[in-house]
Amino acid sequence: MNIHEYMAKNIFRTCNIKVPESYLARSPEEAYERAQLIGKPVVVKSQVLSGGRGKAGGILFADTPEEAKEKTAELFTKTIKEEKVTKVLIEEKVEDPISEYYITIILDRDAKKPLIMASTAGGMDIEQVAKESPEKIVKKYIEPLEEFMPYQARNIAFEMGVDTTEISAIGNIIWKLYQAYQEYDATVAEINPLIKTKTGFIAADAKMAIDDDSVFRHSKLKEMDEYKNSEFAYVPLDGNIAVIGNGAGLTLTGMDLIKHYGAKPATFLDVGGGASEEIITKAIDLVLRNPNVQVIWLNVLGGITRADDVANAIVNVSKEYGHKVPIVIRLTGTNEEEGQRILKEHGISFETSMEKAAQKAVSLINS
Repeated sequence: MNIHEYMAKNIFRTCNIKVPESYLARSPEEAYERAQLIGKPVVVKSQVLSGGRGKAGGILFADTPEEAKEKTAELFTKTIKEEKVTKVLIEEKVEDPISEYYITIILDRDAKKPLIMASTAGGMDIEQVAKESPEKIVKKYIEPLEEFMPYQARNIAFEMGVDTTEISAIGNIIWKLYQAYQEYDATVAEINPLIKTKTGFIAADAKMAIDDDSVFRHSKLKEMDEYKNSEFAYVPLDGNIAVIGNGAGLTLTGMDLIKHYGAKPATFLDVGGGASEEIITKAIDLVLRNPNVQVIWLNVLGGITRADDVANAIVNVSKEYGHKVPIVIRLTGTNEEEGQRILKEHGISFETSMEKAAQKAVSLINS
């Protein structure tokens, strides 16, 4: 089963492979909001399973959120190799790349082993490299019943002929990519290109295919598909504080405060203006399954959403999960006195100030 780029990059994030900041968008309006989140020039990338989307005009560039909205609308009119474009990835543009590399792990069914192929000729079709410069491709079979060690990955980087100062970093990425390949029962795991910038290495593109017979074991793939039932808007990020709010603007403001006080958000999760107790419980349950989350900040300003529903959801989650991950609560608005009373009865602390709640969340990370 081939999976889309945005899902492969979410897997890479869980395996600590650095990827550009990116958000999925299913409409031009969402693309505008996602580009605003990024706050710099972006790449608008059609999410299709067929290859060659760049040559087919499926990747466009935008300098502003308005332009991202226009480019998304343009892509939604396209069909790439018989696949209609229905969603795009809004991704920060990687500026000033110094060099590019290619790394792939593929199951060689004849050899019955994973094969790692790596090259300093990143950004090109590997078939073209194999035809024109086969000496640039390093090929190494991995024994599937033996542990693949970090030093073996560094040896591959050395054989690629990279600069000696890059061997450790590239070897580490090769090793992490193999961990992702194994953990998700992949038949393909690929980074092309792996880009070197002034600040380090980043996987600018991602490709994965999962063994069809193993899909039932990977419930995380459903979570990474961003809850298509549209109960709420969920985007995983690179930080460690999960931000949950009832409204896109409130959630974005909460994320800005987390950054202002020196930390990074792990999620954008908007439960919506009229979220029920059930939806709030599902939202908290979802972020608790994200291995990067160390603190949850639930930022609620009750309007249609009732504070007592929020409080009951928090109590239910606390009973089920205990103190697995600390939850910081900011709770005001409709029925706030009842909601705050429920929390007090169960010994759960809360804040009414958004700034104080954000500071508290960040302090828990730094303590």
